Amino acid sequence: MTDPLSALDINAVQQALVSWYEADHRSFPWRETEAPYEILVSEVMSQQTQLERIVGPWEDFIEQWPTVAALAGADRSDIVAFWSEHSLGYNNRARYLHEAAQQVQAEFGGILPRDPEELESLMGVGPYTATAVASFAFDTGGAVVDTNVKRVLHRAFGVPDDDTAFETAAENVVLAKSPGLWNNAIMELGGVACSKTPRCDGAECPWREWCRAYKTGDFTAPDVPTQPEFEGSRRQFRGRIVRTLSEHGELPLDELGPKIRVDYDPNGADDQEWLRDLVADLAGDGLLALNDTGEATVQLRP
Repeated sequence: MTDPLSALDINAVQQALVSWYEADHRSFPWRETEAPYEILVSEVMSQQTQLERIVGPWEDFIEQWPTVAALAGADRSDIVAFWSEHSLGYNNRARYLHEAAQQVQAEFGGILPRDPEELESLMGVGPYTATAVASFAFDTGGAVVDTNVKRVLHRAFGVPDDDTAFETAAENVVLAKSPGLWNNAIMELGGVACSKTPRCDGAECPWREWCRAYKTGDFTAPDVPTQPEFEGSRRQFRGRIVRTLSEHGELPLDELGPKIRVDYDPNGADDQEWLRDLVADLAGDGLLALNDTGEATVQLRP
């Protein structure tokens, strides 16, 4: 199988994402700590739950049971009741978290282990959660691969819908010297810019230059079986053309292309054909005029 990342400048891809993340990202309290217990609680709470929904419950939980020892010594019924009262769902996660805390007390001297394999031995902690805790608490453990990461890798680089392929690609692109920063950044990209309905331009996605989906308009993904209605569609690009011509007036096609798509190649035959097709649609609708006098130019109709 051909490596979908083989043609990429990995350093450029990494720098673009990290710069985007460091410039602005959502603030969550578990991102401001390296305490492994607090991070474990956030990871368990956030399973199949939006991050914004768990901020209050997480803060209340940590206030009530601030340490592994406190949680291990608590009455399990109190923990399950807390889980239910805060509408966190899947009450088994509360039971597993309590049992995991007791394991840490009994088997690891009250200290959460650093090694992902040892973390995975804890009740309710699978490969994803173990890697996430190691990454965010200890800055080790490699790449985290969740639904968001799979969606981003599939859309941006054409990684096939296969767990092994996703894991390989994620490990090949992860920032090895700081996996915690990287994992937060790529998960933020999936949550903010490349969600099921993407916001490529609105969130100023740093990977538009390389992104296959942004170039083709095909934003399907493993968890997005149907094409989003607008983002990345021909209708969106048609709108970009009209707005650009409204701002700049008449433009040659090789200047128009890069203004509506950051990775447009004025010398690329496929890109030229794609743009001419869009312009022809708009001209057919009477919205603009295409002047082909040696160098093709386009302008809005008065």
